Amino acid sequence: MQPSRRRALFSQALLLAGLILLWCLLWGMFDLLTLVTGLGVALLVSFLFYLPAVELSGRINLWRTAIFLGKLLVDIVRASAEIAWLVLKPRFRSSNAVIAVRLRTTSDLIMSWTAEAVSIVPGSIVVDLDRTASTLYLHALNVHDDADIDEVVAEVLGTERRLILAIGSRAEADALRHDHDHVSIGRGQ
Repeated sequence: MQPSRRRALFSQALLLAGLILLWCLLWGMFDLLTLVTGLGVALLVSFLFYLPAVELSGRINLWRTAIFLGKLLVDIVRASAEIAWLVLKPRFRSSNAVIAVRLRTTSDLIMSWTAEAVSIVPGSIVVDLDRTASTLYLHALNVHDDADIDEVVAEVLGTERRLILAIGSRAEADALRHDHDHVSIGRGQ
């Protein structure tokens, strides 16, 4: 069997396993009947609805994954405290922005996970993801000047960087290590 065919079968099996897991979590049971009906629903969904193939890198760096998850947890706690302070602040002046951030990756998986990771941190929400341009558009709170915009962009690119180093392809991780100066920022586009 060809490596590309084997990789496609692995991706499909992983998708089915994820759908079965989701089904079991929705029902709150992991018995035989729930697993079998979950398999049936997963197969039905896979064949009836078009789900674009997500190309997996086949590489997971456990240390970098732990760093990503740890930093994400720290970001969530820090941002929650900042939002709480803004709400309680007597002279809070709201200033928000929609910011376009050009990502380094073209991987759908990395782009999606970056968008999810950015969205679960309080203070910003992804409003659009342009796959063809690898651009993430997000609404950010408490943005007053260009320095604040640059800080938000740096946080998003840092999240993407940690994801690439954790689960990205070897080629993307190597390119990222060699290209420290690559930062593309789009404002108001």
